[in-house]
Amino acid sequence: MLSAKTRNNDMNMIEGPLLGKVVRFVLPLMVTNLLQVFYNAADMIVVRLSSEPDAVGAIGTTGAMINLILSVFMGFAVGSTVMVSHYLGAGDDNAVSKTVHTSLFVSVIFGIAGCVIGLFLSEPILIWMGNSGNLLKLAAEYTRIYFVGVPLMSLTNYEIAILRAKGDTQTPFYILTLSGLVNCLLNLFFVLVCGMSVDGVAWATDIANALSAVMLLAKLAKDDTALRFSFKKLCIDKIAMRGIIRIGLPAGIQGALFALSNMIIQSSIIQVNNATVSADSTYQPIVKGCSAGSNLEGFAYTATNSVYQAAVTFSGQNVGALKFDRVGKVMKCCYFVTGCIAVVFASFLIIFRSPLLSLYGVVDGEVGSLDHYAFSAAETRMFIMFTTYYLVAFMEVGSGILRGLGRSTTSTVVSLIGSCAFRIVWINTVFRLYPTLTVIFLSYPLSWGLTALVFLVCSLKIKKKMELRYATQPVNGNA
Repeated sequence: MLSAKTRNNDMNMIEGPLLGKVVRFVLPLMVTNLLQVFYNAADMIVVRLSSEPDAVGAIGTTGAMINLILSVFMGFAVGSTVMVSHYLGAGDDNAVSKTVHTSLFVSVIFGIAGCVIGLFLSEPILIWMGNSGNLLKLAAEYTRIYFVGVPLMSLTNYEIAILRAKGDTQTPFYILTLSGLVNCLLNLFFVLVCGMSVDGVAWATDIANALSAVMLLAKLAKDDTALRFSFKKLCIDKIAMRGIIRIGLPAGIQGALFALSNMIIQSSIIQVNNATVSADSTYQPIVKGCSAGSNLEGFAYTATNSVYQAAVTFSGQNVGALKFDRVGKVMKCCYFVTGCIAVVFASFLIIFRSPLLSLYGVVDGEVGSLDHYAFSAAETRMFIMFTTYYLVAFMEVGSGILRGLGRSTTSTVVSLIGSCAFRIVWINTVFRLYPTLTVIFLSYPLSWGLTALVFLVCSLKIKKKMELRYATQPVNGNA
């Protein structure tokens, strides 16, 4: 039987030049993810056409809360990527198959758990964040429907993680493009034809995720490598599960901690909003403006996060093959590529901020008007975040390298201290003294730069230790 890495001729990550392969891996992945962000943005763009003036702001306030509840469960998908990458690099087909089927089995279990928790806790968390009145009503309605589809969303994420582990970023691109188009069409149908609002775009998201899950599973069932899926092989392999938990749990906790810090920041934004207009007002301008700016930021983040995925996969396969010298080359390539992407996307979003924000109904008005408050809030966020966006790009790559090296816990601890704890302390100290949007958003670039530097130092030291540890082992040994 041919080894997995021999079959995977289209993306041999452990031999040959790296930069071209990293770019070839990143581009379809980036386009896929950008299309997903576009389709998610379409939810907010289309929902503003409904009769609810606070629909855009309501959906915008749910993002951090949804991520808090789902991050731990979805984080295990990172563990799946790393474990499958390691076994592919080592040429262990049996271990690859067991890890694939274990991952898909637990993805549904985790998805159901996330669904149940979300249905019970979403509204209390939204209230704790400061949502009230019509904003709370709309946000709660959106999240209740959204969480119904979480089990299939979870399955989709794990299926994509498995395909990416072997370097297949084209299949997710085609399937997610199709399901995204379905999502957009359903958005328009539910909102414009059926007269629905946040409930319509939530149902459209659920249906699109179901379509993605089914098509990706069908693709894995026809795969001709060790990744081939079979219902008969579904199981929970103890060794595979331990590896997924060891790497995935810290990744999930890290995501949850980021979400928690973002929730505190979202709560602070609501405080600034309520100091400007009444909490019972039918239109919350600062919340809407920040939601629009945050949604646009999703494009830049997703583009740079594609390089994070490359860092995890390329470093993981080379660790599995004990080629630590190539891990250093992977680092250089990924830092270079992500830096270029960050500068390009951030520049584009700043230059074209006015027409882009208008898609969300955020248009500048006379000084002192509600429209002016919304536009100024979005502009403040965008200028502070995007002029320093290369820092978050470097931070993401550093985290990905550490996970590829199998040090997911280290990545989580660094993120906890360098980003999450820093932001929480910032909001509870500096923001209390100077309660402005500028102070809120300055916490981001400061935490990004600090965390990125620590990630780089840790990656270099851990790589060096692993080189010394495996110096006497053959190149094709199992890490």
